[in-house]
Amino acid sequence: MALRNHSTSTEFILLGLSADPKVQALLFVLFLGIYLLTVMGNLAMLLVISADFHLHTPMYFFLSNLSFLDLCFSSVTVPKMLENLLSKRKTISIEGCLTQAFFVFDVGGTEIFLLSAMAYDRYAAICHPLLYSRIMSNQLCVRLVWASWSLGFLDAVINIPLAMNLNFCEAHTIPHYSCELPSLFPLSCSDVSTNLTILLCSTLLHGFGTFFLIFFSYARIVSTILSISSSLGRSKAFSTCSSHLTAVSFFYGSAFLRHLMPTSGSPLELIFSIQYGVITPLVNPLIYSLKNKEVKAALRRTLGKCLQWHR
Repeated sequence: MALRNHSTSTEFILLGLSADPKVQALLFVLFLGIYLLTVMGNLAMLLVISADFHLHTPMYFFLSNLSFLDLCFSSVTVPKMLENLLSKRKTISIEGCLTQAFFVFDVGGTEIFLLSAMAYDRYAAICHPLLYSRIMSNQLCVRLVWASWSLGFLDAVINIPLAMNLNFCEAHTIPHYSCELPSLFPLSCSDVSTNLTILLCSTLLHGFGTFFLIFFSYARIVSTILSISSSLGRSKAFSTCSSHLTAVSFFYGSAFLRHLMPTSGSPLELIFSIQYGVITPLVNPLIYSLKNKEVKAALRRTLGKCLQWHR
């Protein structure tokens, strides 16, 4: 049955972050600035990695995919939020809302799998340095990226089509700035127990599966680092992981908690969503550029080439 035929409501209202017009104007300026910086930062990372042959390694192949995902993730939710901050009528169609929820699941799920693949890459580099190039072959890297996209897509396909069969009643106000699946269930007058069970199971499998991969990788990494006798060697080995650990902490914790906590419209839900959906795509390029000598050197080389070409 078509969605429009069995829904008494054809659109939702996104309440956003504030109802005060003055605050909304300030938030618009703030998030517009964040979005523009996010786009520029991630495009710069993609450009530098593709242009500099020194960065054509597995680590930076994964990083370029992470930048692309962050660019996509931010673009899924922030433009609509900016539109609603300027609009008096903050509506989104049910189809548009479910489409947005689908891409939040798809891109967010892909990013979590990619972060676990990046953890495995760091494990191979530190624990098996002599075999690193053989372990992290080009074929394996491409397969890991395709697997990340496929599993993220599968997670979305499992959850979102079920939500299309729900009947949404007159209570159609979402206390959020975007459409996330947990926020839609309280608006339905259908039985959502199956949806909740599948969401919980897929989140636990998705979250804990990738968590154990990351945990196992870093348990071996820490064990290897502690066995290094030189303090300089330990420091150098740990520095190669610090950027990835920071990125995992920013994205993984907030996304996992957001999809496990009961939906109540609390400010904490908004904070978690903003952290993994808006702030993380902004800070990831900064984390990997400011804490990475190779990226900083590549940036200088790329800027130098651009200045020479301009002259």
